[in-house]
Amino acid sequence: MSSEEKRAWIYAVVGVGVAAVYFVTVLSQVPGADVARIAYVQPMLVAIGAAIGLGIVVAIVAAIASPKDAGRADERDRQIHRMGEYVGFYVMSIAALVPLALAMAEAAHFWIANALYLAFVLATVASSVVKIVLYRRGF
Repeated sequence: MSSEEKRAWIYAVVGVGVAAVYFVTVLSQVPGADVARIAYVQPMLVAIGAAIGLGIVVAIVAAIASPKDAGRADERDRQIHRMGEYVGFYVMSIAALVPLALAMAEAAHFWIANALYLAFVLATVASSVVKIVLYRRGF
């Protein structure tokens, strides 16, 4: 497995894991509560920071575990990365319409922020999944 494929797996697992913990923690407070009173900003910032930090640390650990593969990318790796990023861009572009619509409908900031965070998570996961599929099955 190339270092780029390992990185795609890392980002997919970290992205899903951290987002799942965040959404379970925050959305469990929604039933019967006024969403304007739910403290979501700090947990969201912690989740974003944790996802970035974990992604970096686990990628470094993976590179240390197999140093001969670390930092080596060929043309196929670059094409797969490019295709994954294209898909992530399109997912983000489409998913960003939801928070935009919520803002236009003057929804609570809670829903707008969480919809935007979900759009980022979906884009990251989609990009990683496309990369993994392309590594496993080819173009």
